[in-house]
Amino acid sequence: MVYQEIMPQALALMTDVFGNYVIQKFFEHGLASQRRELANKLFGHVLTLSLQMYGCRVIQKAIEVVDLDQKIKMVEELNGHVMRCVRDQNGNHVIQKCIECVPEENIQFIVTTFFDQVVTLSTHPYGCRVIQRILEHCKDSKTQSKVMDEILGSVSMLAQDQYGNYVVQHVLEHGKPHERSIIIEELAGKIVQMSQQKFASNVVEKCLTFGGPNERQLLVDEMLGSTDENEPLQAMMKDQFANYVVQKVLETCEDQQRELILSRIKVHLNALKKYTYGKHIVARVEKLVAAGERRIAAQSPHPA
Repeated sequence: MVYQEIMPQALALMTDVFGNYVIQKFFEHGLASQRRELANKLFGHVLTLSLQMYGCRVIQKAIEVVDLDQKIKMVEELNGHVMRCVRDQNGNHVIQKCIECVPEENIQFIVTTFFDQVVTLSTHPYGCRVIQRILEHCKDSKTQSKVMDEILGSVSMLAQDQYGNYVVQHVLEHGKPHERSIIIEELAGKIVQMSQQKFASNVVEKCLTFGGPNERQLLVDEMLGSTDENEPLQAMMKDQFANYVVQKVLETCEDQQRELILSRIKVHLNALKKYTYGKHIVARVEKLVAAGERRIAAQSPHPA
């Protein structure tokens, strides 16, 4: 009964603030035959709906649940309009859903649109999400290496960008070890200045979290500096962003490294208390020092 009444008005309901939910529910729970018939109503309107605030939700739901032949037919209507959708606040969600739910061989036209545009898209508020979906779902080795080469070719710039940093973080977290190494090597030598930047500091934290022991050592050495004054570390501890990186170092490094860094920090504790951001470190260090002393006390045969 419900279906009979809704069907003649289906298209209008798809772009309605409330009606779109009812159509979505039909895609989820309708009979297979009803779902197919409803999907047929979308043909010829996929682009318009994708760019519309409520219609884009219906399209996303349809891409999730309809039969493969209908998915493919729907997605083909976006051919030639991919970039327009990616840059659109509604359409970008549809493109993301295509990458997630449609087999790779059927969305090649989407993927190839991004070739030579990866860096530009990575620095775009919606494009950066789409690039992350490509990295997650496109397993074709040619696609992977093409996209990855473009990202790795501009790592320093992307790391400092308000959107690009998310793409670099994504590679550090989910990429292959050699890709992670390339990023860390590229950022090495700039770690201290990167840590003092709002966006890049998050990337440095991810390097510490996901890098291997040797890579972490490389970064820590750079923060400690080459002289006994350990100026880089001092500057970082007082900085509004870099202080979090120092905290991440203390959290991720091995015990031996931690003892060394703590001994370097202890010297500056009183001075740090004067700085707004230094206080975070002081609290973290005092906790770690106490824990370290308890550990040492527990290991020593004679009571102190």
